Amino acid sequence: MNEVFDVTIIGGGPSGLYSAFYSGLRNLKTKLIESQPVLGGKVNLYPDKILWDVGGLTPITGKQFLSNCITQGLTFHPTVCLNTEVSLITKVAGVFDIRASNGAHHYSKAVILAYGSGIITPNKLEVDGAEQFERTNLHYIPSSLDAFRNKEVFLSGGGNTAIEQANELLSIANGVTLAYRSNELRAHEHSVESFCNNGGTLLLETQIRSLHSNRQGEIEAVSLSVGGEHRTVVSNAVIVNHGFASKQAITFGDVVELTFNENNFIEGSPDSTIGHPGIFAAGDAIAYTGKVNLLVGTFQDAVNAVNSVKQYLNPTAEKHAMVSSHNEAFVEKNKQFSL
Repeated sequence: MNEVFDVTIIGGGPSGLYSAFYSGLRNLKTKLIESQPVLGGKVNLYPDKILWDVGGLTPITGKQFLSNCITQGLTFHPTVCLNTEVSLITKVAGVFDIRASNGAHHYSKAVILAYGSGIITPNKLEVDGAEQFERTNLHYIPSSLDAFRNKEVFLSGGGNTAIEQANELLSIANGVTLAYRSNELRAHEHSVESFCNNGGTLLLETQIRSLHSNRQGEIEAVSLSVGGEHRTVVSNAVIVNHGFASKQAITFGDVVELTFNENNFIEGSPDSTIGHPGIFAAGDAIAYTGKVNLLVGTFQDAVNAVNSVKQYLNPTAEKHAMVSSHNEAFVEKNKQFSL
């Protein structure tokens, strides 16, 4: 059998990262598995959004917040596996066998499910040849809107995220065109008014028909059907925001029994137990009475999950870790902050 960890955390978003931090604080040998090539989970979808409602933090961008979460989550050097999609979890002789879709096996005494609503991927543009431009100037999840400075941006989508991106781009791009297939946007009315009143171009009943390339292999124009009529828009940057598909890829062996609600979230308790010894959940993966579905709530879930793991592995262990201001784990680390 391969190396056995005390706890394996499935999901590298804020709940998984804080679980990794706290499990290190509790001296647990920890592995963190993430299906995507980067850590951060859904926060990667809104890097430029300003977060105001995280305790103890003044307004911070999603990108900055995520950077902090990752740095904190790696404090105690957990083993991290990226690009690893978990497909099956079974239990043999008291040890969980976590199987990945690539055929690898990961073994653990306990498991924390922190995968949110599952593996999230953007809905791709269904236009012939669109995939070739993903390497150049067709974007689904922009890492930073600043990359569109002084460009002619064409944005396709009608939800709140699309209109928010469009409004933010107005101040840095040369021009912004927002297109949507229906005759009315799904976004908040005041956001739509702001876009139109500040120089944005709104095209309704619009579908993308084709993308035109320059010699460098970049999009230089977009052919559209607008209300049934053909139109071409010059653009050197295209953002597609057609929503996201969520896939719950994990199945569980016969000896692992979990209960899911109508929204496919795991039914559990505030202490992050979910009805099967050794498996716990945190963040959006778990549902219980009094659940707070905000970033601030995910941290408490992580703490409760790790504390439950600790007591599952060692029933005589303290229910809670010692606070950081008195914890020996930080004695050496604190020296860098000494005056």
